[in-house]
Amino acid sequence: MLKLYNSMGRSLQPFQPREDRRVKIFTCGPSTYRRPHVGNYRTFLYEDILVRYLEHLGYQVQRVINFTDIEDKMLAEAVKLGTRPHQIARDVADHFFRESSELSIELPTEIPRASTSVDQAVKIIQDLLDKGIAYWHEGNVFFDPLKYEGFGRLFGLDMTRWPKNKVRFKKDTYRGRRWNRGDFILWHGHEDGDIGAWHTEIGYGRPSWNIQDPAMVTEHLGPEIDINCGGIDNIYRHHDYNIAVIESFSGKRYANFYLHGEHLLVGGTTMSKSRGNILYPEDVYAWGYGPHHLRYFLISTHYRKKLNLTRESLDRRARQLDELRARIARLLKPGPGEAPAGQAAALQQAFEARMNDDLSIGAALEDLDRALRAMETGKAPRPEVNELRTVLEGINSVARVLF
Repeated sequence: MLKLYNSMGRSLQPFQPREDRRVKIFTCGPSTYRRPHVGNYRTFLYEDILVRYLEHLGYQVQRVINFTDIEDKMLAEAVKLGTRPHQIARDVADHFFRESSELSIELPTEIPRASTSVDQAVKIIQDLLDKGIAYWHEGNVFFDPLKYEGFGRLFGLDMTRWPKNKVRFKKDTYRGRRWNRGDFILWHGHEDGDIGAWHTEIGYGRPSWNIQDPAMVTEHLGPEIDINCGGIDNIYRHHDYNIAVIESFSGKRYANFYLHGEHLLVGGTTMSKSRGNILYPEDVYAWGYGPHHLRYFLISTHYRKKLNLTRESLDRRARQLDELRARIARLLKPGPGEAPAGQAAALQQAFEARMNDDLSIGAALEDLDRALRAMETGKAPRPEVNELRTVLEGINSVARVLF
C-alpha cells in the first residue's frame, strides 16, 4: 500500500482516496510575476512523480495547478517594468510550459488563473461576510482566524499566543518563515494608482492572494480533495489560510493529505538575487547537461530532504544516469543466457516497494541500477528482453529518465 508523509499530523500514513480509484490533487503553481527557477522545478517534479505514480497504480487523477497572476508582487513588477500584468504572466507562462516539457513534467490540459476566478473569489467572500467570519475594514475585507475553530492546525500553531487586540495584515504576502498573528486580507478595495481591479458585487477591487487558491480549488475541484501539495514555505501561513477559508465556506473537510517539498540549495545556500545564485534550467544546460540530467538530479534526493546543487554533485548524478541508461541499452539487446519468463517482475516489485514508501524515487532508481548491474555481470539471471523492456517502460512512465 502506498504510504505518504502527511504534514497534517507529521506522520507516514496509508493513502486512501475519498472515491475508489479516483484522486483529486491541488498543487501550487508558479507566481507568474517572475520565472520559476530550478528550486521551483524541484517542487513541480516531486508533484509530477506523485501524479505519475498514482496513475501507474491505476488511479484516475484529476489535478489542478494554478497561475497566481494578480498578487501584490505582480502589480508592483508591472509598474516597475512599465507594462501590464497579463503581459508578464504570459511571458512567464511561456517559459513554464516550455521548461516543463523539457523536464518531462506532465501538466493538466487547462491551468486556471487567479484573474479568471475573480467571480468565485467574490462568491466565497460574500459567504464569509454573511457568516461573520470575514468583515469590512477601511474598504478591504479581512478574515478573522478566531472565528474558525482549529485555525493553524497544519502548522501546529499555538493559538494561546494570539493577540487579544485586533491586528490586521493587508499585504498579500510577507517575507520569511514567520506567522502574522492577526487577521489576514481577502479583498483589496481599489486605491488610487492600482492597476488591477474588477467591478464586482462587493465593489471595485481585487481578490487577495489568500483567497485566490481557495477560489480556483473550489471552482475546478470542489471543496473536498485528496492531496494538497506545495513547497515547505507554504506550511507558514499560506496553506493554513487556504484550509480556513475553504472549510469556513464549505463546512467540509478540505484535504486528507498535505505534502511539502524541501528547499533546493545552490552552493549550500538558498537562492536569492542578493547572493547572485539563482539558477534557471538553461543555466544548467549551458554547463553541458541535458534536461534528463537535471530531472534525475532533482528527483534523486527524497523530496522532504534539502538538496544542495553544485557542479560536482550534478556531475556525479549525471554520470550515474548515463551509466544506467547505457546499461539498459545493452541489456535490451537480445543475447544468450536469458532466464525464463517472470524474472523481470521482481524489478517492478522492488520499484513499487520503494515508491510506496513516500515516493522514494531516488532509492528506487538506485536499487534498479544495482539489480541491472548484477544481471549484466552474470550475478543475477538476465530476464527475457521483451519482458525486461515492458517492466522498464512501466518504471519509466513514472521516472521519465531511463530512455
